[in-house]
Amino acid sequence: MSNYDRNMRFGASVGRKATAEIDQGLRAYMLGVYNYMTLGLGVTGLVALGAQMLAVTHNAAGRIALTPFGQAIYMSPLRWVIVLAPLAFVFFISARANTMSAATARTLFLAFAATIGLSMSFLLLVYTGGSIARVFFITSAAFGGLSLYGYTTNRDLSPVGSFLIMGVWGLVIAGLVNIFMQSSALQFGLSILSVLIFSGLTAWDTQSIKEEYYAGDGYEVAHKKSIFGALRLYLDFINMFQSLLYLFGDRNN
Repeated sequence: MSNYDRNMRFGASVGRKATAEIDQGLRAYMLGVYNYMTLGLGVTGLVALGAQMLAVTHNAAGRIALTPFGQAIYMSPLRWVIVLAPLAFVFFISARANTMSAATARTLFLAFAATIGLSMSFLLLVYTGGSIARVFFITSAAFGGLSLYGYTTNRDLSPVGSFLIMGVWGLVIAGLVNIFMQSSALQFGLSILSVLIFSGLTAWDTQSIKEEYYAGDGYEVAHKKSIFGALRLYLDFINMFQSLLYLFGDRNN
């Protein structure tokens, strides 16, 4: 205590310097998380657009028709592989998270984003381009506000986050069941719940990712943390977007 008293001005200066370095490191770390998330969304969008362009053509009457590629990914049993592949990716990445390198994590994340893009390409056939763009901007605004709240709030969101994780598993199970039931009423209810659950998870995940930052982490560890953090926020965004699109998107005639 006496050392602190004698060196109060020096101690305060060191404290401010250390705090500034931590804040600067945290900002760089979070910027890396958001950059990877944005990269993943870009890969998803490009793959979805490319797959849709390869999947459709126009017949002699000028009407849209599926190409052989489109029939394969939308009509054949291959579509079940495409639908379930992202879930398999999540389980694999979760199981190997502690042992894989940052480079492997980055590759798997981008491959996962490409797989999501392939599965989401069908949405470009179902919904109008204008409504997809509108819902994307709505999702972006909502996500940005929720993530900012999670980053700045002093409230501990972990109790809410644990509850929401259980809700996600409920959504996954109900969604798999509805693949076979094809109930529009159930899908409508799941979409509303999904928006609420992933809105809460966006704030909680942001706070959790922020708290995982440690200034002493080496490059490899920090890099891998940022990739896994980006994956969490990417999943929040994608699920919010798909649910809002189902609720507010305009379907093609």
